[in-house]
Amino acid sequence: MIINTLKLIAFLLVLLCFTATAQTESEIGPGWSRTSVNAVIFRKNSVVTFRNHQFVAYYDSLGYMTLARRKHGSEKWTVKQTRYKGNVKDAHNSISIMVDGKGYLHFSWDHHNNPLNYARSLKPLSLELSEKMPMTGKNEEVVSYPEFYRLPDGDLLFFYRLGGSGNGNMVINRYYHKTSEWKRVHDVLIDGENKRNAYWQATVDGLGTIHVSWVWRETPDVASNHDLCYAKSDDGGVTWKKSDGTVYNLPITAATAEYACKIPPKSELINQTSMAADSKGRPYIVSYWREQGNQVPQYFMVYRNGDKWNVSQVSQRKEPFSLSGMGTKKIPISRPQVVVDERNGIQPVVLFRDLERGSHVTIAVCENPGENDWRYTDLTAYSVGDWEPTYDTELWRNRKELHIFVQNVGQGDAETQVSIEAQPVRILEWER
Repeated sequence: MIINTLKLIAFLLVLLCFTATAQTESEIGPGWSRTSVNAVIFRKNSVVTFRNHQFVAYYDSLGYMTLARRKHGSEKWTVKQTRYKGNVKDAHNSISIMVDGKGYLHFSWDHHNNPLNYARSLKPLSLELSEKMPMTGKNEEVVSYPEFYRLPDGDLLFFYRLGGSGNGNMVINRYYHKTSEWKRVHDVLIDGENKRNAYWQATVDGLGTIHVSWVWRETPDVASNHDLCYAKSDDGGVTWKKSDGTVYNLPITAATAEYACKIPPKSELINQTSMAADSKGRPYIVSYWREQGNQVPQYFMVYRNGDKWNVSQVSQRKEPFSLSGMGTKKIPISRPQVVVDERNGIQPVVLFRDLERGSHVTIAVCENPGENDWRYTDLTAYSVGDWEPTYDTELWRNRKELHIFVQNVGQGDAETQVSIEAQPVRILEWER
């Protein structure tokens, strides 16, 4: 009896050591919450660090773009409401920010098939913004999903969709921070051929390689999403390759794309994906869909190991749901984010929100992807509503500190609002 009791205590201590995580929260101010516009997956970025300063952007309770800044490690934020507003009734119209190699902030906001909105700070580290300005001035009339990515040399890449859902192309610009000039890299990197469009996500790894994954959509109906594709570039986005090094003939089309995982339409596959890469440049893609013959969508990680793509099931969900129709959907789970923690072996880390778990901020860590060995921890005791995760990509890449943008938000189906007061915008800091 005593031996069994000691074994149980030892087991509980081991479990506690494995699952215990430390996190702190820093509150910034109230943000718009009647839609999920502040908390959608395709914000690149919501929060970003440059040297010893961290910056956050969000829409306040009146729909004004609001900026905040603090020194690393401080709880004191400087907050500034800008003169720019967004159509916060549409959750697509989020804010994306990044800092270039000289410390200038770049902002793009309020897009869903409308002309480019872009500005940057007047001085390094400043919260004072310029007037709106063009980038290249070419093909900037029908913009959606603006995203910034910082390269190791301090230059920026800017990705956006030109055209509409089910009929759009992926455009890439590059900002040369030494000359303060934008130039076009590709008019069309991924070509929908007037038949479909790509919903992508990207990451820049520690070697400077750009990894992009995407799903295809055939029509504005989310049910027409299908397949996971992949491409990478090790020369700043000029040349693109498949995972085996084969060079693409550009633009990439449905016929020439590398398919990391084949997923048919009407599989509850969500648009956008999440991307990460380890120190060896091996890609990890996380999304959710429903396997054939199963009624319950699950989170899956598709990763490259050796000369083949592998699939690891992240979640063990019980409740089915179905995706169909147009516009922003009210979905019981969020789109996920993935990072790779290599401080104790290669361990993928997935961030998500699931109604089955009480809609908390949840983190899943895997010690052995080949065995589907995922362990879950809820990082908040409160519900975050219809929140989706975004995090400080530069702080994670440079210091392996995971700072997560958190806000309790609502979202009605097809761009409808919910009745909820402005909720606090927070930065949650996770430590293993």
